[in-house]
Amino acid sequence: MNATSEQLYEEREKRIVDAIGLREPDRVPVVPLFAFFNCYYSGITPAEAYKDPDKAIGAWRKTILDFEPDATYSVNFTVYAMDEVLSALDFKALKWPGHGVSETRSFQFVEDEYMRAEEYDQFLKNPGEYLLKTVLPRLAGNLEGLSKLPPLETICLGYAWPSVLPAFANPEVISALETILEGAKKQLKWVRKFSEFAEELKRLGFPSIKEQTVFAPYDMIADNLRGTRGAMTDLYRRPEKLKRAVEQITPFIISAGINGAKAKGNPRVFIPLHKGADNFMSPAHFNEFYWPTLQRLIIELCEAGCTPYLLIEGAYDSRLDTIGDVPKGKCIYHFERTNIFEAKKKLGDTVCIMGNVPNSLLVTATPHDVKEYCRKLIDVCGDGGGFIMSSSALIDEARAENVRTMIEFTREYGRY
Repeated sequence: MNATSEQLYEEREKRIVDAIGLREPDRVPVVPLFAFFNCYYSGITPAEAYKDPDKAIGAWRKTILDFEPDATYSVNFTVYAMDEVLSALDFKALKWPGHGVSETRSFQFVEDEYMRAEEYDQFLKNPGEYLLKTVLPRLAGNLEGLSKLPPLETICLGYAWPSVLPAFANPEVISALETILEGAKKQLKWVRKFSEFAEELKRLGFPSIKEQTVFAPYDMIADNLRGTRGAMTDLYRRPEKLKRAVEQITPFIISAGINGAKAKGNPRVFIPLHKGADNFMSPAHFNEFYWPTLQRLIIELCEAGCTPYLLIEGAYDSRLDTIGDVPKGKCIYHFERTNIFEAKKKLGDTVCIMGNVPNSLLVTATPHDVKEYCRKLIDVCGDGGGFIMSSSALIDEARAENVRTMIEFTREYGRY
């Protein structure tokens, strides 16, 4: 870093840290969540970003240097894996540009009951083996051979373990393992490029709002295994098994968050919340199935020196009295559709409030409209500190002049 970039980095990072600590920084930090907006703004398609890591990084670089946010948002959360890796896997859980969606559009998750209702006992008995041999083959068509692997307990055979090796000679097993090996090599190239780019941004004076990502324990089951409909059904038909599954995976998620944050040198752990919104479950179900393990995740991350950064998708208006029971001055709550002014009133002395310029405003409104909304956010949510200006969610489509207005107006008006 040269002196100017190092100073900018320190100023921006301090601005973020002060806001998290519920203090008044020199001004309100502004951290838009740039996603495929980077592609549209820079003149490439999302499909190109999936196929050419250098083009993706170039688009992110141009956008960040042009808009100069106080912190960046990870490129690898937008482009999960390269096109050739996803294609080679025959990946079922995602539609990506040119594969299920237009080359000019964002990706779409494909929910399904990748874990059947009658398979809870298999998951609870041996989650590692069940996920490896049953779920992965359902997620990726070219990994079906994993279902033919021998039982993982065979590693306990000790000196007799080589006798199991012929099982790995099954052509379907070989094909699956070769697919994994080749995919891993290709994905590693992308990971290394992204890591180099992340270091470049630091040298240019831009901290990252987050690096490590984990999911709320309930969402791990509902998003990735049972699907929204399956999990909602389980709340009524098999509540104890659902609760046991959520509780069983919680320690692994906590470890992933802590270890990932330490390895990446960034204490902020991103936790996007999906299935706990007001219109997805009742307050009673939220308090019984969703909040206890999420609260444990938050508390243990804080105790380990991490900063939980929750992107609270949907509306949490009925949850505000519940989700404030967390360590003070240690968390970011980024609200999408929740009444952010009410959230500031109820939670502003406990957590840093972040958000929530509506993405619809950034797409359809005028710069004047954006300015007036930002003014209200700063006047109310910025009062006394503990506020970070941002979009309500990840930005794909938006008018560049509206994004620029959000950033520049916050810099000018949001001074303490």
